[in-house]
Amino acid sequence: MSAVRMSAVAAAGIVVAVTAVTGCAEKADSASSDAITVTASDTACDVSKTTFPAGHVQLAVENKGSKVTEVYVYTPSDKIVTERENIGPGTKATITAEIKAGSYEIACKPGMQGDGIRQKITVTGKGAVKSDPRLDAAVAAYRKYAQEQADQTIPVVQQFADAVKAGDVEKAKSLFAPSRVGWERTEPVAESFGDIDPLTDTREDGLEDGQKWTGWHRLEKSLWKDKKAGAEEGTLADQLVTDLKDWQTRVGKAEITATSMANGAKELLDEVATGKITGEEDRYSHTDLSDFQANVEGAQKAYELLKPVAAENDPALTSELDKQFTALTGLLGKYRKGNTFVSYDTVGKADRKELSDSVNALAEPLSKLAAAVAK
Repeated sequence: MSAVRMSAVAAAGIVVAVTAVTGCAEKADSASSDAITVTASDTACDVSKTTFPAGHVQLAVENKGSKVTEVYVYTPSDKIVTERENIGPGTKATITAEIKAGSYEIACKPGMQGDGIRQKITVTGKGAVKSDPRLDAAVAAYRKYAQEQADQTIPVVQQFADAVKAGDVEKAKSLFAPSRVGWERTEPVAESFGDIDPLTDTREDGLEDGQKWTGWHRLEKSLWKDKKAGAEEGTLADQLVTDLKDWQTRVGKAEITATSMANGAKELLDEVATGKITGEEDRYSHTDLSDFQANVEGAQKAYELLKPVAAENDPALTSELDKQFTALTGLLGKYRKGNTFVSYDTVGKADRKELSDSVNALAEPLSKLAAAVAK
């Protein structure tokens, strides 16, 4: 999904927090009294404090607008420090993040598009977060995992590109979903860079004015709808490889903390709720369930690495997360077909509702993981 994250569902106002597709709103986390409040509307992004100390920070967000919104913290170069997507009208969310001293901007994005309404903030002091060797190890292991996923993606993407350039539509189709797995597992890391995701993973309805459409979904449309892989597609395939190699070289430089891992796991469930469940993500190939599985696997990897600390701080939470991850993984297993999944257009409304309910049941406790590891 593009960093723009504008979808037909969002534009219609149907997305309500993570649980839009089930018609339920995300439960508001209880924010501490010293949280920075962010009041979002269709025309404003009001922040209660524009200067605060570095360290673990809570942003208590309330959407008083009529549109679904997103809230980001950006560095001056628009690198994403933390984010929360799909905050529906009239709902609240609490974001727990580790923020270092420096200058930043908090952005609210009504309608989930554009650069957003921004407020400058200053984070002061050293704000040293008490080190926990277990969390340090979790971050190191997750960084290694993210790099491995990028390294494993490139050869498959190259095979996909080679098939496109050879004009072999059927072979290219067979490699489309496998070429996306590593990306989908670690998408929050890729999105944190800001400029790679729009080049590689934008859907047609997510394009900004004047933006050239490139990447997987542009090729997906050619292969499935237009049934062609000509010279233009070959050029686009080469660009996809180039852009993803850029991602591969940058993964090791990503800012990763224990709270960003936890928030990233939640973002992956947001990706499922706003794209895979609705069938929008892979609307031509209907390979949504492959992306769905990869998102869940990536979220579970981050959770498992953080679990030793989270279980100590909030055993009831980890017990519930274990239960819901098992349930959702088991449910996805119903749709396996050999090494892949059934075409998502064959999954009926009732079955999609069942998947959506399971995503909702996991997403709600997962939204509390960052706070559990930050205690």
